[in-house]
Amino acid sequence: MPVLHSPRPSRLRHLAAAAALILLAGCAITEPVVSPELELPAAWSEAPALPASAQADISSTWWQRFGSPQLDALVAEAMLSAPDLLIQAERVVQAELALRQAGASLLPSLSLSGGSGVQNAEGKESQSTNAGLSARYEIDLWGRLAATRDASHASLAATRFDRDAARLSMAANVATLWFQTLALDERIDIARQNLAIAERVLKVVQARYDNGAASALELSQQRSTVLNQRKAIEPLEVTARQTRSALAILLGRSPQAGFIQGERLAQLQVPEVAAGLPSELLLRRPDLASSEARLAAAAANLAAARAALLPSISLSAGASAASAELLSLSGHNSVLSLSGSLLQTIFDGGRLAADVDIQRSRQRELVETHRQTVLAALKEVEDALANAVRDANQESAQREILAEAQRSLRLAELRYREGADGLLTVLDAQRALFSAQDQLAQLRLTRLTDAVNLYRVLGGGWNMPETPAAAHTAG
Repeated sequence: MPVLHSPRPSRLRHLAAAAALILLAGCAITEPVVSPELELPAAWSEAPALPASAQADISSTWWQRFGSPQLDALVAEAMLSAPDLLIQAERVVQAELALRQAGASLLPSLSLSGGSGVQNAEGKESQSTNAGLSARYEIDLWGRLAATRDASHASLAATRFDRDAARLSMAANVATLWFQTLALDERIDIARQNLAIAERVLKVVQARYDNGAASALELSQQRSTVLNQRKAIEPLEVTARQTRSALAILLGRSPQAGFIQGERLAQLQVPEVAAGLPSELLLRRPDLASSEARLAAAAANLAAARAALLPSISLSAGASAASAELLSLSGHNSVLSLSGSLLQTIFDGGRLAADVDIQRSRQRELVETHRQTVLAALKEVEDALANAVRDANQESAQREILAEAQRSLRLAELRYREGADGLLTVLDAQRALFSAQDQLAQLRLTRLTDAVNLYRVLGGGWNMPETPAAAHTAG
Protein backbone atom coordinates (compact mmCIF):
# COMPACT_ATOMS: atom_id res chain seq x y z
CA MET A 1 0.00 0.00 0.00
CA PRO A 2 1.60 3.32 -1.01
CA VAL A 3 2.44 5.80 1.71
CA LEU A 4 1.05 9.33 1.33
CA HIS A 5 3.40 12.12 2.46
CA SER A 6 1.89 15.38 3.68
CA PRO A 7 3.42 18.67 2.38
CA ARG A 8 6.12 20.20 4.55
CA PRO A 9 5.01 23.18 6.68
CA SER A 10 7.46 25.54 4.95
CA ARG A 11 6.03 24.74 1.54
CA LEU A 12 2.52 25.35 2.81
CA ARG A 13 3.57 28.74 4.10
CA HIS A 14 5.07 29.63 0.73
CA LEU A 15 1.91 28.60 -1.09
CA ALA A 16 -0.24 30.56 1.34
CA ALA A 17 1.91 33.64 0.91
CA ALA A 18 1.74 33.39 -2.89
CA ALA A 19 -2.03 33.01 -2.75
CA ALA A 20 -2.30 36.06 -0.51
CA LEU A 21 -0.20 38.13 -2.92
CA ILE A 22 -2.41 37.08 -5.84
CA LEU A 23 -5.52 38.13 -3.92
CA LEU A 24 -4.01 41.42 -2.84
CA ALA A 25 -2.87 42.19 -6.39
CA GLY A 26 -6.50 42.62 -7.31
CA CYS A 27 -6.86 45.40 -4.74
CA ALA A 28 -5.19 48.13 -6.78
CA ILE A 29 -6.60 51.57 -6.02
CA THR A 30 -8.02 53.46 -9.00
CA GLU A 31 -9.73 56.80 -9.46
CA PRO A 32 -12.22 57.69 -12.19
CA VAL A 33 -11.45 60.57 -14.54
CA VAL A 34 -13.73 63.43 -13.49
CA SER A 35 -14.98 65.72 -16.25
CA PRO A 36 -17.22 68.77 -15.92
CA GLU A 37 -20.82 68.60 -17.03
CA LEU A 38 -21.20 70.85 -20.04
CA GLU A 39 -24.27 71.59 -22.11
CA LEU A 40 -23.05 72.36 -25.61
CA PRO A 41 -25.26 74.36 -27.99
CA ALA A 42 -26.82 72.58 -30.94
CA ALA A 43 -25.61 75.20 -33.44
CA TRP A 44 -23.57 78.37 -33.66
CA SER A 45 -25.64 81.52 -33.25
CA GLU A 46 -23.26 83.54 -35.45
CA ALA A 47 -22.82 80.97 -38.22
CA PRO A 48 -23.45 82.58 -41.65
CA ALA A 49 -25.19 80.93 -44.56
CA LEU A 50 -22.34 79.64 -46.72
CA PRO A 51 -22.38 78.44 -50.32
CA ALA A 52 -22.09 74.75 -51.08
CA SER A 53 -18.49 75.31 -52.15
CA ALA A 54 -17.45 76.10 -48.57
CA GLN A 55 -15.33 73.31 -47.07
CA ALA A 56 -17.05 71.39 -44.29
CA ASP A 57 -13.83 69.62 -43.28
CA ILE A 58 -10.85 71.85 -42.65
CA SER A 59 -7.60 70.64 -44.16
CA SER A 60 -4.51 70.40 -41.96
CA THR A 61 -2.78 72.58 -44.58
CA TRP A 62 -5.48 75.25 -44.40
CA TRP A 63 -3.04 78.11 -45.14
CA GLN A 64 -2.75 76.90 -48.73
CA ARG A 65 -6.31 78.09 -49.40
CA PHE A 66 -5.18 81.73 -49.31
CA GLY A 67 -3.36 81.24 -52.61
CA SER A 68 0.04 82.48 -51.39
CA PRO A 69 3.01 80.31 -52.43
CA GLN A 70 5.31 82.43 -50.29
CA LEU A 71 3.13 81.82 -47.24
CA ASP A 72 3.28 78.07 -47.94
CA ALA A 73 7.08 78.24 -47.95
CA LEU A 74 7.20 80.31 -44.76
CA VAL A 75 4.92 77.92 -42.85
CA ALA A 76 6.98 74.94 -44.01
CA GLU A 77 10.13 76.70 -42.80
CA ALA A 78 8.53 77.51 -39.44
CA MET A 79 7.54 73.88 -38.86
CA LEU A 80 11.17 72.85 -39.25
CA SER A 81 13.17 75.62 -37.62
CA ALA A 82 10.96 77.88 -35.45
CA PRO A 83 12.53 78.09 -31.96
CA ASP A 84 9.13 77.91 -30.24
CA LEU A 85 8.37 74.58 -31.92
CA LEU A 86 11.84 73.20 -31.21
CA ILE A 87 11.33 74.09 -27.53
CA GLN A 88 7.97 72.32 -27.53
CA ALA A 89 9.52 69.26 -29.19
CA GLU A 90 12.07 69.03 -26.38
CA ARG A 91 9.24 69.12 -23.86
CA VAL A 92 7.74 66.10 -25.59
CA VAL A 93 11.11 64.33 -25.34
CA GLN A 94 11.27 65.14 -21.63
CA ALA A 95 7.74 63.74 -21.12
CA GLU A 96 8.69 60.56 -22.99
CA LEU A 97 11.74 60.11 -20.76
CA ALA A 98 9.63 60.77 -17.65
CA LEU A 99 7.26 58.00 -18.77
CA ARG A 100 10.19 55.64 -19.29
CA GLN A 101 11.45 56.53 -15.83
CA ALA A 102 8.03 55.88 -14.25
CA GLY A 103 7.71 52.57 -16.07
CA ALA A 104 11.13 51.44 -14.82
CA SER A 105 9.88 51.53 -11.22
CA LEU A 106 7.61 48.54 -12.02
CA LEU A 107 10.63 46.38 -12.86
CA PRO A 108 13.18 44.79 -10.52
CA SER A 109 16.46 46.61 -9.93
CA LEU A 110 19.81 44.80 -10.10
CA SER A 111 23.06 45.94 -8.54
CA LEU A 112 26.56 44.55 -8.96
CA SER A 113 29.35 45.33 -6.50
CA GLY A 114 32.93 44.20 -6.11
CA GLY A 115 36.16 45.13 -4.45
CA SER A 116 39.67 43.99 -3.63
CA GLY A 117 42.26 45.24 -1.18
CA VAL A 118 45.25 44.67 1.07
CA GLN A 119 45.37 45.38 4.81
CA ASN A 120 48.43 45.53 7.07
CA ALA A 121 47.78 45.37 10.82
CA GLU A 122 50.61 44.86 13.36
CA GLY A 123 52.95 43.60 10.69
CA LYS A 124 50.48 41.06 9.37
CA GLU A 125 49.29 41.47 5.83
CA SER A 126 45.87 40.25 4.71
CA GLN A 127 44.30 40.26 1.30
CA SER A 128 40.67 40.07 0.31
CA THR A 129 38.45 40.07 -2.77
CA ASN A 130 34.66 40.16 -2.85
CA ALA A 131 31.89 40.35 -5.42
CA GLY A 132 28.15 40.59 -5.00
CA LEU A 133 24.94 40.69 -7.00
CA SER A 134 21.70 41.96 -5.47
CA ALA A 135 18.15 42.36 -6.74
CA ARG A 136 15.22 44.28 -5.33
CA TYR A 137 11.59 44.31 -6.40
CA GLU A 138 8.67 46.23 -4.93
CA ILE A 139 5.36 44.42 -5.25
CA ASP A 140 2.85 46.98 -6.51
CA LEU A 141 -0.07 45.64 -4.44
CA TRP A 142 -2.12 48.82 -4.38
CA GLY A 143 -1.24 50.10 -7.85
CA ARG A 144 0.83 53.08 -6.69
CA LEU A 145 3.61 52.51 -9.19
CA ALA A 146 1.17 51.72 -12.00
CA ALA A 147 -0.81 54.89 -11.21
CA THR A 148 2.38 56.96 -11.34
CA ARG A 149 3.14 55.44 -14.73
CA ASP A 150 -0.42 56.18 -15.93
CA ALA A 151 -0.04 59.80 -14.78
CA SER A 152 3.16 60.09 -16.81
CA HIS A 153 1.35 58.50 -19.77
CA ALA A 154 -1.42 61.09 -19.59
CA SER A 155 1.09 63.90 -19.12
CA LEU A 156 2.93 62.74 -22.24
CA ALA A 157 -0.34 62.81 -24.20
CA ALA A 158 -1.04 66.33 -22.90
CA THR A 159 2.44 67.47 -23.89
CA ARG A 160 1.99 66.08 -27.40
CA PHE A 161 -1.33 67.85 -27.70
CA ASP A 162 0.40 71.04 -26.53
CA ARG A 163 2.92 70.56 -29.32
CA ASP A 164 0.09 70.22 -31.85
CA ALA A 165 -1.52 73.38 -30.46
CA ALA A 166 1.82 75.18 -30.74
CA ARG A 167 2.15 74.12 -34.39
CA LEU A 168 -1.35 75.43 -35.10
CA SER A 169 -0.57 78.74 -33.38
CA MET A 170 2.73 78.99 -35.24
CA ALA A 171 1.05 78.60 -38.64
CA ALA A 172 -1.56 81.21 -37.66
CA ASN A 173 1.08 83.65 -36.41
CA VAL A 174 3.20 83.26 -39.54
CA ALA A 175 0.16 83.84 -41.76
CA THR A 176 -0.93 86.88 -39.75
CA LEU A 177 2.51 88.51 -39.85
CA TRP A 178 2.90 87.77 -43.55
CA PHE A 179 -0.47 89.35 -44.31
CA GLN A 180 0.44 92.35 -42.18
CA THR A 181 3.64 92.71 -44.20
CA LEU A 182 1.73 92.65 -47.49
CA ALA A 183 -0.88 95.09 -46.13
CA LEU A 184 1.80 97.54 -45.05
CA ASP A 185 3.43 97.31 -48.48
CA GLU A 186 0.01 98.02 -49.99
CA ARG A 187 -0.56 101.01 -47.70
CA ILE A 188 2.90 102.40 -48.55
CA ASP A 189 2.07 102.15 -52.27
CA ILE A 190 -1.27 103.87 -51.66
CA ALA A 191 0.45 106.65 -49.72
CA ARG A 192 2.96 107.15 -52.53
CA GLN A 193 0.18 107.21 -55.14
CA ASN A 194 -1.71 109.75 -53.07
CA LEU A 195 1.46 111.82 -52.75
CA ALA A 196 1.72 111.79 -56.53
CA ILE A 197 -1.92 112.94 -56.80
CA ALA A 198 -1.30 115.72 -54.28
CA GLU A 199 1.80 116.86 -56.16
CA ARG A 200 -0.16 116.85 -59.42
CA VAL A 201 -2.86 119.02 -57.88
CA LEU A 202 -0.14 121.28 -56.47
CA LYS A 203 1.12 121.89 -60.01
CA VAL A 204 -2.39 122.90 -61.06
CA VAL A 205 -2.71 125.28 -58.11
CA GLN A 206 0.77 126.70 -58.81
CA ALA A 207 -0.17 127.33 -62.45
CA ARG A 208 -3.41 129.03 -61.44
CA TYR A 209 -1.53 131.08 -58.85
CA ASP A 210 1.05 132.14 -61.42
CA ASN A 211 -1.79 133.27 -63.67
CA GLY A 212 -3.53 135.10 -60.85
CA ALA A 213 -6.49 132.67 -60.73
CA ALA A 214 -5.59 131.20 -57.31
CA SER A 215 -4.73 132.85 -54.02
CA ALA A 216 -1.59 132.39 -51.92
CA LEU A 217 -3.77 130.70 -49.30
CA GLU A 218 -4.85 128.01 -51.75
CA LEU A 219 -1.24 127.44 -52.76
CA SER A 220 -0.19 127.12 -49.10
CA GLN A 221 -3.03 124.71 -48.33
CA GLN A 222 -2.07 122.36 -51.14
CA ARG A 223 1.59 122.52 -50.16
CA SER A 224 0.55 121.47 -46.63
CA THR A 225 -1.37 118.55 -48.12
CA VAL A 226 1.73 117.42 -50.02
CA LEU A 227 3.93 117.70 -46.92
CA ASN A 228 1.45 115.80 -44.76
CA GLN A 229 1.16 113.06 -47.33
CA ARG A 230 4.93 112.79 -47.60
CA LYS A 231 5.20 112.63 -43.80
CA ALA A 232 2.73 109.73 -43.62
CA ILE A 233 5.01 107.40 -45.64
CA GLU A 234 7.93 107.05 -43.21
CA PRO A 235 5.96 105.60 -40.23
CA LEU A 236 4.48 102.96 -42.53
CA GLU A 237 7.94 102.03 -43.81
CA VAL A 238 9.31 101.69 -40.27
CA THR A 239 6.34 99.55 -39.20
CA ALA A 240 6.83 97.34 -42.27
CA ARG A 241 10.48 96.75 -41.38
CA GLN A 242 9.58 95.95 -37.77
CA THR A 243 6.90 93.50 -38.89
CA ARG A 244 9.37 91.72 -41.16
CA SER A 245 11.90 91.47 -38.34
CA ALA A 246 9.22 90.00 -36.03
CA LEU A 247 8.41 87.41 -38.70
CA ALA A 248 12.11 86.62 -39.12
CA ILE A 249 12.54 85.99 -35.38
CA LEU A 250 9.44 83.79 -35.36
CA LEU A 251 11.07 81.66 -38.06
CA GLY A 252 14.40 81.55 -36.26
CA ARG A 253 16.13 83.93 -38.68
CA SER A 254 18.17 87.01 -37.98
CA PRO A 255 16.00 90.14 -37.57
CA GLN A 256 17.89 91.68 -40.49
CA ALA A 257 16.96 88.83 -42.83
CA GLY A 258 15.01 89.80 -45.92
CA PHE A 259 12.01 88.20 -47.62
CA ILE A 260 11.20 87.60 -51.24
CA GLN A 261 8.99 90.34 -52.63
CA GLY A 262 6.41 89.94 -55.33
CA GLU A 263 3.03 89.06 -53.82
CA ARG A 264 0.29 91.63 -53.54
CA LEU A 265 -2.50 91.82 -50.99
CA ALA A 266 -5.13 91.92 -53.71
CA GLN A 267 -3.90 88.57 -55.10
CA LEU A 268 -4.81 86.68 -51.93
CA GLN A 269 -8.07 84.85 -51.51
CA VAL A 270 -10.29 84.96 -48.42
CA PRO A 271 -11.58 81.37 -48.06
CA GLU A 272 -15.04 80.51 -46.84
CA VAL A 273 -14.84 78.35 -43.71
CA ALA A 274 -17.66 76.10 -42.48
CA ALA A 275 -17.64 75.92 -38.68
CA GLY A 276 -19.31 72.53 -38.26
CA LEU A 277 -21.18 71.71 -35.04
CA PRO A 278 -20.26 72.92 -31.54
CA SER A 279 -20.22 69.33 -30.29
CA GLU A 280 -17.40 68.55 -32.73
CA LEU A 281 -15.16 71.27 -31.29
CA LEU A 282 -14.04 69.09 -28.37
CA LEU A 283 -12.51 66.63 -30.85
CA ARG A 284 -10.98 69.25 -33.16
CA ARG A 285 -8.90 71.43 -30.85
CA PRO A 286 -5.59 70.14 -29.44
CA ASP A 287 -5.69 72.54 -26.49
CA LEU A 288 -8.99 71.01 -25.34
CA ALA A 289 -7.52 67.53 -25.77
CA SER A 290 -4.53 68.58 -23.68
CA SER A 291 -6.80 69.87 -20.93
CA GLU A 292 -8.72 66.58 -20.95
CA ALA A 293 -5.51 64.55 -20.77
CA ARG A 294 -4.49 66.50 -17.68
CA LEU A 295 -7.74 65.39 -16.05
CA ALA A 296 -6.63 61.78 -16.61
CA ALA A 297 -3.23 62.58 -15.12
CA ALA A 298 -4.89 64.16 -12.08
CA ALA A 299 -6.99 61.02 -11.47
CA ALA A 300 -3.88 58.83 -11.66
CA ASN A 301 -1.93 61.11 -9.32
CA LEU A 302 -4.79 60.93 -6.81
CA ALA A 303 -4.79 57.13 -6.99
CA ALA A 304 -1.02 57.06 -6.41
CA ALA A 305 -1.35 59.38 -3.39
CA ARG A 306 -4.06 57.15 -1.86
CA ALA A 307 -2.00 54.02 -2.46
CA ALA A 308 0.97 55.62 -0.70
CA LEU A 309 -1.02 55.49 2.57
CA LEU A 310 -0.97 51.67 2.50
CA PRO A 311 1.94 49.34 3.37
CA SER A 312 4.52 48.46 0.74
CA ILE A 313 6.14 45.06 0.30
CA SER A 314 9.58 44.55 -1.20
CA LEU A 315 11.49 41.40 -2.08
CA SER A 316 15.29 41.29 -2.05
CA ALA A 317 17.74 38.64 -3.23
CA GLY A 318 21.49 38.63 -3.17
CA ALA A 319 24.52 36.52 -3.95
CA SER A 320 28.06 37.27 -2.82
CA ALA A 321 31.45 35.66 -2.92
CA ALA A 322 34.56 36.49 -0.90
CA SER A 323 38.15 35.23 -1.05
CA ALA A 324 41.31 35.78 0.98
CA GLU A 325 43.32 36.26 -2.20
CA LEU A 326 43.97 39.52 -4.04
CA LEU A 327 42.09 39.92 -7.36
CA SER A 328 41.02 36.29 -7.28
CA LEU A 329 37.92 34.45 -6.15
CA SER A 330 39.53 31.01 -6.08
CA GLY A 331 38.71 29.19 -2.89
CA HIS A 332 35.91 31.67 -2.26
CA ASN A 333 33.09 31.55 0.22
CA SER A 334 29.65 32.21 -1.26
CA VAL A 335 26.47 33.44 0.37
CA LEU A 336 22.93 33.44 -1.05
CA SER A 337 20.15 35.46 0.54
CA LEU A 338 16.42 35.99 0.01
CA SER A 339 14.32 38.34 2.11
CA GLY A 340 11.07 40.24 2.15
CA SER A 341 10.18 43.48 3.89
CA LEU A 342 6.98 45.23 4.87
CA LEU A 343 6.94 49.00 5.32
CA GLN A 344 4.04 50.94 6.78
CA THR A 345 4.28 54.59 7.75
CA ILE A 346 2.90 55.01 11.28
CA PHE A 347 3.47 58.72 11.83
CA ASP A 348 4.58 61.38 9.36
CA GLY A 349 2.80 64.42 10.74
CA GLY A 350 -0.02 64.01 8.17
CA ARG A 351 2.27 64.44 5.15
CA LEU A 352 0.81 61.56 3.09
CA ALA A 353 -2.79 62.41 4.01
CA ALA A 354 -2.15 66.04 3.05
CA ASP A 355 -0.80 64.87 -0.29
CA VAL A 356 -4.09 63.06 -0.95
CA ASP A 357 -6.02 66.25 -0.17
CA ILE A 358 -3.68 68.24 -2.41
CA GLN A 359 -4.29 65.87 -5.31
CA ARG A 360 -8.06 66.03 -4.77
CA SER A 361 -7.92 69.82 -4.79
CA ARG A 362 -5.71 69.74 -7.88
CA GLN A 363 -8.27 67.50 -9.60
CA ARG A 364 -11.12 69.90 -8.77
CA GLU A 365 -9.01 72.80 -10.03
CA LEU A 366 -8.34 71.06 -13.35
CA VAL A 367 -12.03 70.19 -13.75
CA GLU A 368 -12.97 73.86 -13.47
CA THR A 369 -10.04 74.85 -15.67
CA HIS A 370 -11.28 72.44 -18.33
CA ARG A 371 -14.80 73.83 -18.07
CA GLN A 372 -13.46 77.36 -18.47
CA THR A 373 -11.29 76.32 -21.43
CA VAL A 374 -14.23 74.74 -23.25
CA LEU A 375 -16.49 77.74 -22.66
CA ALA A 376 -13.77 80.11 -23.81
CA ALA A 377 -13.29 78.01 -26.96
CA LEU A 378 -17.02 78.23 -27.75
CA LYS A 379 -16.88 82.02 -27.37
CA GLU A 380 -13.80 82.24 -29.56
CA VAL A 381 -15.61 80.49 -32.39
CA GLU A 382 -18.73 82.64 -32.02
CA ASP A 383 -16.63 85.82 -32.02
CA ALA A 384 -14.58 84.67 -35.01
CA LEU A 385 -17.73 83.89 -37.00
CA ALA A 386 -19.28 87.25 -36.14
CA ASN A 387 -16.09 89.14 -37.00
CA ALA A 388 -15.82 87.39 -40.36
CA VAL A 389 -19.38 88.33 -41.35
CA ARG A 390 -19.09 91.91 -40.09
CA ASP A 391 -15.77 92.61 -41.80
CA ALA A 392 -16.94 91.08 -45.08
CA ASN A 393 -19.86 93.51 -45.06
CA GLN A 394 -17.54 96.36 -44.09
CA GLU A 395 -15.17 95.61 -46.97
CA SER A 396 -18.03 95.50 -49.45
CA ALA A 397 -19.29 98.88 -48.25
CA GLN A 398 -15.79 100.33 -48.29
CA ARG A 399 -15.31 99.38 -51.93
CA GLU A 400 -18.38 101.40 -52.79
CA ILE A 401 -17.09 104.32 -50.72
CA LEU A 402 -13.76 104.14 -52.56
CA ALA A 403 -15.44 104.19 -55.94
CA GLU A 404 -17.41 107.30 -54.98
CA ALA A 405 -14.27 108.97 -53.54
CA GLN A 406 -12.38 108.40 -56.79
CA ARG A 407 -15.28 109.86 -58.78
CA SER A 408 -15.56 112.84 -56.43
CA LEU A 409 -11.87 113.70 -56.77
CA ARG A 410 -12.02 113.57 -60.57
CA LEU A 411 -15.05 115.90 -60.61
CA ALA A 412 -13.51 118.23 -57.99
CA GLU A 413 -10.27 118.58 -59.99
CA LEU A 414 -12.21 119.24 -63.19
CA ARG A 415 -14.43 121.89 -61.59
CA TYR A 416 -11.41 123.53 -59.94
CA ARG A 417 -9.59 123.80 -63.27
CA GLU A 418 -12.70 125.37 -64.76
CA GLY A 419 -13.02 127.73 -61.79
CA ALA A 420 -16.45 126.40 -60.79
CA ASP A 421 -15.33 125.39 -57.26
CA GLY A 422 -12.60 126.44 -54.86
CA LEU A 423 -9.60 124.46 -53.72
CA LEU A 424 -11.33 123.45 -50.49
CA THR A 425 -13.53 121.07 -52.46
CA VAL A 426 -10.46 119.45 -54.02
CA LEU A 427 -8.76 119.14 -50.63
CA ASP A 428 -11.81 117.45 -49.13
CA ALA A 429 -12.00 115.06 -52.07
CA GLN A 430 -8.31 114.20 -51.72
CA ARG A 431 -8.62 113.47 -48.01
CA ALA A 432 -11.68 111.31 -48.65
CA LEU A 433 -9.85 109.31 -51.32
CA PHE A 434 -6.70 108.84 -49.20
CA SER A 435 -8.79 107.64 -46.27
CA ALA A 436 -10.96 105.31 -48.38
CA GLN A 437 -7.97 103.61 -50.01
CA ASP A 438 -6.12 103.14 -46.73
CA GLN A 439 -9.19 101.83 -44.93
CA LEU A 440 -9.86 99.35 -47.72
CA ALA A 441 -6.33 97.96 -47.41
CA GLN A 442 -6.78 97.63 -43.66
CA LEU A 443 -10.16 95.95 -44.04
CA ARG A 444 -8.68 93.48 -46.52
CA LEU A 445 -6.03 92.64 -43.93
CA THR A 446 -8.70 92.30 -41.27
CA ARG A 447 -10.67 89.85 -43.39
CA LEU A 448 -7.59 87.73 -44.04
CA THR A 449 -6.78 87.79 -40.33
CA ASP A 450 -10.39 86.84 -39.53
CA ALA A 451 -10.08 83.77 -41.73
CA VAL A 452 -6.79 82.79 -40.10
CA ASN A 453 -8.31 83.19 -36.64
CA LEU A 454 -11.36 81.16 -37.63
CA TYR A 455 -9.14 78.32 -38.82
CA ARG A 456 -7.21 78.52 -35.56
CA VAL A 457 -10.21 78.46 -33.19
CA LEU A 458 -11.74 75.57 -35.18
CA GLY A 459 -8.60 73.48 -34.68
CA GLY A 460 -6.90 73.95 -38.04
CA GLY A 461 -7.85 70.50 -39.33
CA TRP A 462 -6.58 68.68 -36.22
CA ASN A 463 -8.57 65.65 -35.06
CA MET A 464 -8.52 63.71 -31.81
CA PRO A 465 -6.84 60.27 -32.19
CA GLU A 466 -9.45 57.54 -32.30
CA THR A 467 -8.15 55.59 -29.30
CA PRO A 468 -6.27 56.53 -26.13
CA ALA A 469 -3.35 54.40 -27.29
CA ALA A 470 -3.17 56.41 -30.48
CA ALA A 471 -3.11 59.58 -28.41
CA HIS A 472 -0.07 58.31 -26.54
CA THR A 473 1.81 57.16 -29.61
CA ALA A 474 0.85 59.90 -32.04
CA GLY A 475 3.98 61.65 -33.27
